[in-house]
Amino acid sequence: MTTPNIVFVMSDDHAAHAISAYGGTLNHTPELDRIAEEGARFDSCFCTNAICAPSRAVILTGTHSHVNGVMSMAGPFDAAQPTFPALLQEAGYQTALFGKWHLGHGAGHDPQGFDEWRVLRGQGEYHDPVLSTAGGDERHEGYVTDVLTELSLDWLRATDRSRPFCLLLHHKAPHRGWEPAERHRDFYNDRTFEEPATFRDDYATRTGAAQAARMRVGRDLTPKDLKMEPPPGLDEEGLAAWRYQRFITDYLRCVAAVDESVGRLLGYLDEAGLTRDTVFVYTSDQGFFLGDHGWYDKRFIYEHALRMPLLVRYPREVEAGSVRGELVSNVDFAQTLLDWAGIAAPARMQGVSLRPLVAGWATTPPRDAVYYRYWQHQDPAHGVWAHYGIRTDRYKLIYFYNDGLGLPGTGTTSEPPCWELYDLATDPDELSNVWNDPAYARIRADLTEELARQQAAVDDRPHRSQAVTA
Repeated sequence: MTTPNIVFVMSDDHAAHAISAYGGTLNHTPELDRIAEEGARFDSCFCTNAICAPSRAVILTGTHSHVNGVMSMAGPFDAAQPTFPALLQEAGYQTALFGKWHLGHGAGHDPQGFDEWRVLRGQGEYHDPVLSTAGGDERHEGYVTDVLTELSLDWLRATDRSRPFCLLLHHKAPHRGWEPAERHRDFYNDRTFEEPATFRDDYATRTGAAQAARMRVGRDLTPKDLKMEPPPGLDEEGLAAWRYQRFITDYLRCVAAVDESVGRLLGYLDEAGLTRDTVFVYTSDQGFFLGDHGWYDKRFIYEHALRMPLLVRYPREVEAGSVRGELVSNVDFAQTLLDWAGIAAPARMQGVSLRPLVAGWATTPPRDAVYYRYWQHQDPAHGVWAHYGIRTDRYKLIYFYNDGLGLPGTGTTSEPPCWELYDLATDPDELSNVWNDPAYARIRADLTEELARQQAAVDDRPHRSQAVTA
């Protein structure tokens, strides 16, 4: 068996519905679409904690947040714990990381398991970024997406062809700030984007969690986000509409550079004759609200934040143009890549290898439900309540336990715990909470039992209030 090379490209906050391969109409992403056309598109890939640092820790370690220690944005990451790049390096892979790390800096927190790494400090800059290295900080002139792509290509060109390589390219874009490259500043100037159907959501049919969140496009985006003051004389509805157009236009301009980056990497692999022997993965650290329910940002278990893009190409095993609808998770990524490399996953890893599924060998789905937990209760900037839940093929069960548990970065105030239940077959936009609907009593009981099974399977515990409110 050929030991494949691995190219793992991850963007930041890239919503699946801003990739045309997923049927989105917002923009055209021909290079990302090429991965789907020549490989597999996963339509039901979900994250375990929809926030940057925790999700990155899940992806690297193949473990849930309470196991890897990064439950909130302020949680420390022990970089010495087993990660898939470190295990690949131990097995003889050449390894490199360029881009966003976002898991701390300094002894014990800098990247480990990489022959070379150059990473942004924190969020980093869109223009002339400063990159941290093992030898100190370096400033690079240019647009961050282009800088990281050039560094990645330079490293690929210098690899030893007698040994497999693993490249992690972690883009900053299209994270908040939404500063496009100069060449894209006029993209979409002639276009007015249709607002999402739920943009004017008033949250009246749900618990108080949605109402409490502070991430509304029409209210919470700042002049810094939008890069100009709004025109005078707009009423509340007009201001929300103007802010949406400013936000979505710059967001999609940033995506354009990411798409170009992917195209350059694919082109290099073609030119170097490496396409057939390289696993190419594109994903994001989680999903993102693009005005859906009136929001930007992520954090919630609601669909647009929970769902992440996952595109995989490996010509030796993955059928071109295949579409997978089975439930998969970012906790599966590490074991999948280790499986392709022929490396046994440590027992502590909590996902499953998707290789049998994507290669067409599997006869059963990898799981019946995805378990999710958001720990960062009422952080000052966004106000989202702590919650956990499960997502099955048809239903979504959510328990807002509303307790920061004393974790760093969490708030101390609390609202009464509450449940939400959605029937995604009849209510894909998650507008009607049917927790108290007698018609769903049996479903509610079954899902509550499934939630307990999922928590036990990953060694997590229900909040102490759950037994009182169920």
